[in-house]
Amino acid sequence: MEKYEKIGRIGEGSYGIVYKGLVRATGELVAMKNVRNFIGAEGIPATTIREISLLRELKHPNIVALLDLLYEDNNFYLILEYLPMNLRQYIESLPPDQLMETEMVGSYLYQITCAILYCHRRRVLHRDLTPQNLLINGTGLIKVADFGLSCSFNIPMRVLTHEVVTLWYRPPEILLGSARYSCPVDIWSIGCILFEMATSKPLFQGDSEIGQLFRIFQILGTPNDDVWPGVSNLSGFNATFPNWTCNFYNLMKDSPGIIDAFIDLLPRMLTYNPSQRITAKEIIEHEFYK
Repeated sequence: MEKYEKIGRIGEGSYGIVYKGLVRATGELVAMKNVRNFIGAEGIPATTIREISLLRELKHPNIVALLDLLYEDNNFYLILEYLPMNLRQYIESLPPDQLMETEMVGSYLYQITCAILYCHRRRVLHRDLTPQNLLINGTGLIKVADFGLSCSFNIPMRVLTHEVVTLWYRPPEILLGSARYSCPVDIWSIGCILFEMATSKPLFQGDSEIGQLFRIFQILGTPNDDVWPGVSNLSGFNATFPNWTCNFYNLMKDSPGIIDAFIDLLPRMLTYNPSQRITAKEIIEHEFYK
């Protein structure tokens, strides 16, 4: 620990506390993620081990870098690249009558998607993409952080946990209890983030799993086997769900900040059927970026 100096607290969560730190020898700023030593727990939490193992392998300009690991006096620290703000803080810092510039929204979308394409090509799902887990600096750079819920996958897909993805950004296949899911779960989250960047408003604001589902249904329409083959067989599907019709296009057209390119992209990112959802590669090859 003599290599580093704590100079302030950045945030706190179930994992522990993140501090802003200084490398004494160079003056470089770092983030120091302290993992809580839970009483009765044996060793380092599995989420931390998972995050360490993935960050040691994932090296990309738009993924936060793991710089060092420290263990001292029953305190375990991940030393991470420091960026001063997350995307949620930036959106909330904008004046009420001001939206992010379209060029910045497009640039952030491109950078996030490039990072996730890099992960997907290496068979890694992030599984918790939210504005809070996207870090930015003052020069237009954005980086994906917090890989604690991430996982590696293989073909054929194994059964994965449903206790993933912050509720507002959680895709319907997980909410409805699909036994297997894959890369499209991250694309759904990116679609929710794109809408929020463009409008400064979260798209689906549920307060429970069923509330989240109904909020999605109210905007995209209640799914059926015609638009999503097999949805009625999912464990969380109920034939008595209210039957809402899709009003997403009207919502987009009435939302300042939603340009024509996003009106094309968003429905393809927020498609019910995961197999029909646009891929990360297709997003960065979209006409908008040509």
